[in-house]
Amino acid sequence: MTQIIRLRSSTGEDQAGLRQDDGRIIRLGSGARAVADLLQLRASELRARLSSAATAGETPEGRLLAPIDGATEVWAAGVTYKRSEEARVEESTTPDIYTRVYRAERPELFFKATPRRVAGPEEPIVVRADSTWDVPEPEVALVINAFGEIVGYTVANDVSSRSIEGDNPLYLPQAKVYDGCCALGPGIVPAWEVADPYALAIRMRIQRGGAPLWQGETSMREFARRLDDLVAYLFREDVFPDGVILSTGTALVPENPFTLEPGDVVEIQIDGLGSLRNPVVRGASARGSSGG
Repeated sequence: MTQIIRLRSSTGEDQAGLRQDDGRIIRLGSGARAVADLLQLRASELRARLSSAATAGETPEGRLLAPIDGATEVWAAGVTYKRSEEARVEESTTPDIYTRVYRAERPELFFKATPRRVAGPEEPIVVRADSTWDVPEPEVALVINAFGEIVGYTVANDVSSRSIEGDNPLYLPQAKVYDGCCALGPGIVPAWEVADPYALAIRMRIQRGGAPLWQGETSMREFARRLDDLVAYLFREDVFPDGVILSTGTALVPENPFTLEPGDVVEIQIDGLGSLRNPVVRGASARGSSGG
């Protein structure tokens, strides 16, 4: 499995790299210091760039970061699985709107995060200090270039406040968008290395006090929409010069009354994409300066 990754060196320099199947990490050279630089390329150009880099030398060392930088945004889709519709109905005081969007031609798409708000592997994710019911949402995320082409996939955690959104759907931005509300990683697997994205298996485990607390498994075969349709709607009347990451929704929702607590550890594993592990903290101030 090849992955586009971001590293931070001991001197504080951030650098895009290519992790090979054997674990070697290769610099991508001038003109591709950032992941955003790669998302400005067409898919064919990106594939050629990665192929040529595979024979290069120099292996940088550093801390693994979320594979997002520059002006790349994170967006998300909602109610794309039957279980997601059921969970949103359970939490809401206006449940019919979720059934309607699940059946509608136009998908629910919403802004999720900037790079600064995103946690990388082993970095803390945040539950809001003013929320009483919070859940992780394990998702396959599409990595899309500036031309609307799906060029890769990564693992995403769309952390959400069910108490805030459940109180009123118009509170969704507050339930979904805040510092530390999202995690991505460990890297971006090129799209041409994923034979069938609809066959990807998704697993999530949550630990509390070092002991297993909750676990579940699903598959993209339960996905109720088409990935290219989501991308087409996202790119209607909008442009993404540094590309965009689109998280595709979840089918794994811990049962009510489960809620995340500080100290919990969430691990999401998606076959062929890798594992993403994050501890939980309460309140953005507890996150520190790990974002970005």
